[in-house]
Amino acid sequence: MKEIVLDTETTGLSVKDGHRIVEIGCIELENLIPTKNIFHCYLNPERKVSEKAFEVHGYSDEFLSDKKKFFEIADEFLNFIRDKKLIIHNAEFDISHLNNELAIAGKSEIKKENTLDTLDIARNKYPGSGISLDALCKRFRIDNSKREKHTALVDCELLAKVYINLLDQKEPKLNFSDSVDLSAVKNQSKTKAYSKKIIYPTMEELQQHKEFLKRDLKKNFY
Repeated sequence: MKEIVLDTETTGLSVKDGHRIVEIGCIELENLIPTKNIFHCYLNPERKVSEKAFEVHGYSDEFLSDKKKFFEIADEFLNFIRDKKLIIHNAEFDISHLNNELAIAGKSEIKKENTLDTLDIARNKYPGSGISLDALCKRFRIDNSKREKHTALVDCELLAKVYINLLDQKEPKLNFSDSVDLSAVKNQSKTKAYSKKIIYPTMEELQQHKEFLKRDLKKNFY
């Protein structure tokens, strides 16, 4: 089963205010294990980055000015995520921005049923507790020290670890049936004799034990 952990950075909060995407990060998982396949790009949003957004991710207008526009990478992005479930923290935010960009580029939108929101999983699992990415990293003891700014690819790396912990799948399950014939082991256990060596006490040891008990009884009752 292949999934895509996805994160975006934008010029601001709402597409209704004309904000656009400045970075997309994706990491592919296969059976919950990260593969070497990633998708990452910075984008020219064709508008100014808001001050609050700049404080979050640190991407200046100057830095983004020579980057590709979304329509130039749209097909490559869609090919990367095709037929894979998208794992996103606060999916409503990222999907609204992605679908806005896809609409501008004349592409089909991403369907909600193709996404899984780790924010919802965390909210249901830990009601009343902190469910931000940083809070979940702290809960699961995941090192997020390199997250000085909110950058898409770093956040994807952290979210991949958080996602696995949210599913209680910290380690791959062992499938013993692939390497051991369980029926043979079971049958063998029925026929094989008990093999531990039994050591009996000597007559001298038994006598010493009786004398010890007599002394102990005297001590306790007299």
